[in-house]
Amino acid sequence: HQTRAIEAVINCFKGQPNTSGISYRIDPGVIKAGTQEYRQQSLVEESGFKNGDIALTERQLLENIQESQRLQNLPQSLSLVKTKVSSLNLDVEMETGTGKTYCYIKTIFEMNKRFGWTKFIIVVPSIAIREGVFKSLEITAEHFLETYGKKAKFFIYNSKQLHNLESFSSDAGINVMVINIQAFNAKGKDNRRIYVELDDFKSRRPIDVIKANHPVLILDEPQKMEGSRTLDSLKEFNPLFILRYSATHKTKHNKVHRLDALDAYNQKLVKKISVRGISVKGLSGTNAYLYLESIELSKQKPVARIEIEMKRYSGIKRMIRRLKKGDNLYALSGGLDQYKGFVIADINANTDIVEFTNGKQLQAGEATGDVHEKDLRRIQIREAIKAHFEKEQILFSQGVKVLTLFFIDEVAKYKIYSDTGEEGGEYYKIFEKEYK
Repeated sequence: HQTRAIEAVINCFKGQPNTSGISYRIDPGVIKAGTQEYRQQSLVEESGFKNGDIALTERQLLENIQESQRLQNLPQSLSLVKTKVSSLNLDVEMETGTGKTYCYIKTIFEMNKRFGWTKFIIVVPSIAIREGVFKSLEITAEHFLETYGKKAKFFIYNSKQLHNLESFSSDAGINVMVINIQAFNAKGKDNRRIYVELDDFKSRRPIDVIKANHPVLILDEPQKMEGSRTLDSLKEFNPLFILRYSATHKTKHNKVHRLDALDAYNQKLVKKISVRGISVKGLSGTNAYLYLESIELSKQKPVARIEIEMKRYSGIKRMIRRLKKGDNLYALSGGLDQYKGFVIADINANTDIVEFTNGKQLQAGEATGDVHEKDLRRIQIREAIKAHFEKEQILFSQGVKVLTLFFIDEVAKYKIYSDTGEEGGEYYKIFEKEYK
């Protein structure tokens, strides 16, 4: 399925000659000394290597696109859909989990092999996706070396490490720059450096050095990059053309490949998943915190794993205890008033319900009492870790790898990035504690 997506893009350029090694003179910049400016001099002018222009006419491109669409039973484009960013925009629709990142990385190698293009910029909507793409480039490097006999040079754009732009321009091999949209369309001082003549960059604007390469732009999740400011910024890159990869395109261009959710499922490219939920139950007349994790069968009678609050020298702590019929939570908690009357009357392993002498009931997976958002997240993370190892015990001997996914509301809850580095966020700390 990935090969079909790659060929769908490549076929759009059928007839394009291989124009590798199109050289140009890199702007040497200016060195300032006091009030004087000196043009950088060199015995040998430094050459850059840019992408060759598309030699095909618009009619030829459209015919190629239509042929690619016919092969996949896609609606026929009547014309090239142009934007203010580029006159050629190709949409590739791929369902999440089907290898979209791998697909466009391999497309880079194929375009280099067949057409000689060497300069590519992958634009992503967030730091998290940027890091994921960079990791994919790292771990697939040897794989593509075996297939194509070469490695791509890649880097993350950083306004304070502009030497990477020099090698991006001067190197004749495959060069990939990964950049998140905040690096060029935000209002912060560091983010605007890309448009400013910088003394530490020989009085050049980084964007001018980039655009001279006439790069191919690859947009990952383009529906998140449709703001007016973002589009104006993308135009500054002077793209040869744009490839857009997403499962949910918002604005339609010339779609050359489609692998939607139904296609992915029918082709057995995505798997079913199990979802474990945590519910909050309100027990009238009490604010006692309780969480029934599970009921275990033992040789004698069922045992309930219940998390309760317990009085300790350092304060009140929530701890999981293995409890049996007749256990008094008031006594076990160290005399906390909210647990008065909570004596376990019955533990039913068939229904996964624990009943107390005061008539209250709790089912496995339920939490009650003073349950905050952080408590729920902690319970969910703990349950996910527990379920992961339970599943792994069953499947490890069969050679099946178990994956557990956490869908979080924002990156900062897991990792906090700053100028001084990175540190673990709230969920990271909870995970580390629960894992141990």
